[in-house]
Parts: sequence; structure tokens; C-alpha cells
Amino acid sequence: MIIVALIAKAYRSKFLPTPSDVYNHFRPLPYPTKDCTGMTVIVTGANTGIGREAARHFVRLNAARVILGCRNTTKGEAAKTSIETSTGRPDVVEVWQVDLGSFASVREFCRRADARLDRLDVLLENAGVAVLPHRPLEGHNEEITVNVISTMLMGLLLLPVLRRTAMRFNTVPHLTFVASGGHYYTDLEEVRDAASIFDELRRDRDMKSRYMVSKMLLLLAVRQLATETNTSGKPQVVINMLNPGFCRTELWRNTPAAFRWIVDLVGLTARSSEMGSRTLFSAAVAGEETHGRYMSNCVLSDESPWARSPQGYEVQGRVSAELKAIVDGVDPGVSNNI
Repeated sequence: MIIVALIAKAYRSKFLPTPSDVYNHFRPLPYPTKDCTGMTVIVTGANTGIGREAARHFVRLNAARVILGCRNTTKGEAAKTSIETSTGRPDVVEVWQVDLGSFASVREFCRRADARLDRLDVLLENAGVAVLPHRPLEGHNEEITVNVISTMLMGLLLLPVLRRTAMRFNTVPHLTFVASGGHYYTDLEEVRDAASIFDELRRDRDMKSRYMVSKMLLLLAVRQLATETNTSGKPQVVINMLNPGFCRTELWRNTPAAFRWIVDLVGLTARSSEMGSRTLFSAAVAGEETHGRYMSNCVLSDESPWARSPQGYEVQGRVSAELKAIVDGVDPGVSNNI
């Protein structure tokens, strides 16, 4: 029913993918070859799927230190073993615990990174959830907490570490967010006119589209963050985002069995995790022209028509302002890191 509802909504709203979108999904993507010698990289949600495979590419391409940010460290250690075995490079991968469902865990992870890392070249924020039925975490719906609030909190907490790297090593670090083509399937109609967008999202309604909503909110927040850093006068960090496409991963593992069966069926045409990971790697090493931009199929692409509309940009400002207030409530003054 959820799949049917989303398709119906997409049809009514003219959000359906174009033929070129469908064609591009089946095209092979460029295999990563960029040398990463000396780089320190953090990949969240790296114990499985596209995050693990992106980390494998960084290790294979000579990164000095690759940190897997994982909620489940047992799975993280298994991923570390797999990566080290396949690349033949021991003592490069580290597993650090972080649970984006907990603001305290995010803060502790970032404090650890600030204290222990002499450099940070890439923060690749891949961790995310798609959950049914929903549950509250940290006072918000789980998908909003994990996919939007904690993700932005981590980015802001580690932005000074990325800038410190820029100054010490004369390089341009990357803060890269894994977005989703799912943002095409919402125009935030259910919340965009509310007095408070995030307060309205606490209400238990239209939950079937909450994942798409979370990805639209993240996209708007990332665009605004990139815009504001342009005038900060601080060392440059490339802030970009990407759509990995529909991949065979464990993203939908916390949904009902009937829903997972549909996803598995559709997934017969999905990208492999390794193929999808190429989109993550390409964004994390992309040029400065990608700052504030959205990438798909390893190249610059356009956000949804609504996201690029005057109304989309107006809502972007409100989303950013509300999100700053929320993260400042978690870690006072963190928005000043912009």
C-alpha cells in the first residue's frame, strides 16, 4: 500500500522520473581511481552497503586512515576485516561507535574526532534510516532525528576540524552528505505552511512519506549551509550532496515484511552496493564546482523542480533557521561554526 500510495502521489504531482533518469540508473558508473594518499576519511553508516563499499575504495586508493562510524561495532569490525582482506592494507581502518539516534552519541563521536585526529580530509555522512512503524527519538520522528538533525549536528561539530585540516595541509576538505532521489517525491505540502515545520513533523500523520520528507529537508539544509559558508571568511570546505540511486542495501531492513518483499522485488533492477558506492566516492573527492550542489550518477545534477522553485528556496530559509535552533539546543552555539 505504501508503494502504491507513493506512486499515485508521484503521478498526481508530476514527480515521476524522466526516461533519462531511468536510463541513467542502468548505466555503469566510473570506477574510482583518484589517489587518496595521506587522507583521513570518516564514513558513517559504514558497516554495510554503500558506506562500507565507499570506505573500501578509500582504503584501496591509499588513504592513510579510514574511520567507520557505526552504531553496531560488531558489524563494523566485520566490515573492517572484509576491507582489509580485500585490499591487503591492514592498520588503516578503525571502527568508532556512533548512534545517530542519540545526540549524546553524536557529540561524543565528534569530540573524539576533534581530540584524536590531526587531519580530516573527508566527512562522508552516509548513515540514514527508513523505518516503519515509526518511533520517537530525541523528541522527533526517528527519520527526522537521524537523517536530518543528527546528520547536520555532526557536520557542524566537525566543520572546524575540516577547516583546521585546510589550514595545516593546504588542501580543500569535503563535507559530503548522502541525499536521495526520493526528495523528488515530496514538495513538503503537508508541513510547509505550518508555523513550525519541525513541530508539525512531530505529528503522527502521512508517515509513509517521512523518509522522502527527511531527504528534502536535508537537501535544503545542506544548500543553505554551503551558501552561508561562502561568506564566513573561514577556510574553504567543499560541502556537497549526492544521490546514490536505488541500491541493494539494508536501508529498508526496519520495515514490515510485506514492504521489504516489494522492495526486494523492485531491487532486482537496483544497483549493487559497490556500484552505488561510486557515487559517494565521486562526490567526496569532487572539485570545488560541486560546492552547494547535488550530484547524481557521479556528475552534477538538478534537484527537483520544487526544490529549485522560489517557494523551495523560501522554505529552505525556514528549514535552516529551525534546524539551527534545534542543534543549538543540543550543543549551544554549534551553529556559530558555520
